[in-house]
Amino acid sequence: MKLINYLLIIIITIPSSTVIFKVSAEEVWVITSLNWQPYSGAEIINQGNSIQKLRNILKKEKIELLVEFHPWKRSQAKAKSKEYIGYFPAWPEEVSKGFIASPAIDWSEIAVMKQSQKSISFKDIDELFQKYKVGVVRTYTYPKVIEDAMKKYPHNVDSTMSEVSLLKKLSSGRHPVAITDPGVMQYLADKEGISNIEFVKNITAKELVIALRDDADNKKRIQLLHKLLSDKVQPQ
Repeated sequence: MKLINYLLIIIITIPSSTVIFKVSAEEVWVITSLNWQPYSGAEIINQGNSIQKLRNILKKEKIELLVEFHPWKRSQAKAKSKEYIGYFPAWPEEVSKGFIASPAIDWSEIAVMKQSQKSISFKDIDELFQKYKVGVVRTYTYPKVIEDAMKKYPHNVDSTMSEVSLLKKLSSGRHPVAITDPGVMQYLADKEGISNIEFVKNITAKELVIALRDDADNKKRIQLLHKLLSDKVQPQ
């Protein structure tokens, strides 16, 4: 009987040891993210285009990527914990104090969008905010030229908590123009069956980076990313 028990212990222990070895042999990066389709999203294919690009990059070094999705401000706050290496995808302006930016993993655009029925004209961002009520997403940190105009003309800033709300306000005429990523707005418009929004003018292309917590381990990870991204990711 003792011999049988001894053999059972061996049979049970060996598979367990094998599983532990496999987990510890592979590095895992855990990041926080937001639902910002089509770049990132908990319920879309491959968790979004940018998440998939990052996952493919890390596969070259056999690194597994795990992603937690939360509202954007919560993602940024949670990434301060050592459970995570940081948050992604972020514009460089959204890399908070205590974090450092990776090289560009992907690219986004920032553009002026309008309701189809409206006619608008402007020569620059300052004049846009001077003449029109402009929809923006409250949780985003926009490039300086846009942030400066928002501060200069606060009465013409209509801020909302999400891209979906921004789209619906623009479609219903609550504001004639909005500033956002045109790919995100068009993706959501198609999903919501909204057809009365139009691209007006591109403002800038923006890198999408990982905001990594500023510590020794992440500095090594940034060095690795520079190596893996030696063929620099270019805006499409």
